[in-house]
Amino acid sequence: MLNTQSFPPLVIRGRSLLPIVQGGMGVGISAHRLAGSVAREGALGTIASIDLRHHHRDLVELCRQSPDTTTLEQANLTALEREIRAARVISDGRGMIAVNVMKAVSAQADYVRVACESGADAIVMGAGLPLDLPDMTEGRDVALIPILSDSRGVSLVLKKWMKKGRLPDAVVVEHPAHAGGHLGVGNLADMHDRRFDFLRILEELETVFASLGLNRRDVPVIVAGGINSHEAVRELLNAGANGVQLGTPFAVTEEGDAHPNFKRVLAEATPDDIVEFISVTGLPARAVKTPWLMRYLRHEAKIREKVGALKHACPTALECLSVCGWRDGIEKFGHFCIDTRLAAALRGDVANGLFFRGREALPFGTAIRSVHDLLELLLTGATRPAVAGRWSFSLG
Repeated sequence: MLNTQSFPPLVIRGRSLLPIVQGGMGVGISAHRLAGSVAREGALGTIASIDLRHHHRDLVELCRQSPDTTTLEQANLTALEREIRAARVISDGRGMIAVNVMKAVSAQADYVRVACESGADAIVMGAGLPLDLPDMTEGRDVALIPILSDSRGVSLVLKKWMKKGRLPDAVVVEHPAHAGGHLGVGNLADMHDRRFDFLRILEELETVFASLGLNRRDVPVIVAGGINSHEAVRELLNAGANGVQLGTPFAVTEEGDAHPNFKRVLAEATPDDIVEFISVTGLPARAVKTPWLMRYLRHEAKIREKVGALKHACPTALECLSVCGWRDGIEKFGHFCIDTRLAAALRGDVANGLFFRGREALPFGTAIRSVHDLLELLLTGATRPAVAGRWSFSLG
């Protein structure tokens, strides 16, 4: 477990943590090994709930034999339970294990229920305003952490939740211009709006909290997106953030749950290799320009014209999203099976996968290092030599 006196702890539901949060990354990118390893160091590790069956051969085989919606949904719920319990074993009672649930997912209530029943310490919810999360978890002893993008969103959630007699145990404020995966804006043109600037949001939240009769200590604020160095961590924590969240730097750690090829694609990507586009969820997204994505983007306009209002059967029968551009024939949304593409990335299929990634350079460049080394670098600025025999790679 990493000990540092550099910064005040992040306190969530009475538990003192390192002020570094590992963000949730699906499909299967942040599962039990990564989340458990982060928690073992005394921080908050996050399991991404969607479609974890890909980590379990028996569940994959079950779904192959019975590829219907009911079987697929139950397999994923079973996988989530297994992943939470396995992460708790690795964590050895330290830190916290969170489960990320996307608001846009059809089975969100089931994922939340299973997460609570399986011993998750926290539920993190984004990809939409999680206004009903307190209702889903009523009577449960679990921390609730919404993901938002600006002070207006935080204010709205605070007001709605306070009417239900509940405060968030923390809030994550994610900057859409820097984060990877799905981005919290309605369209690509809004990504660089100044209302998303961290320092501006932290200042505005002082007013928001005061207007609601709250102290800033009542709800810790965690900022996310583009944070890749000790200097960035120090600046944001000194400016008033209680913690920072990172995704891509954790995805490429030794303990990351994805295939080595996945880590190679993310670690070796240059700024010119990263692109923004509209996902099947209707939200902007950011990923690496792999062969499949480039083919899709070249033909995107023609696909939209051809699709029009044409609906398709779900290719996987999972019906994972409550609204899907491909399945529902929504012209302005993306048109591909996101589950199939993310699963391909998880298993290291570079030609056919969708590889979400943040835009900034990684803390260790192209090298693959441990969760411990990453946390140590972010919190202290120290970079210890790589351990002999430890797997790493670099461009060359």
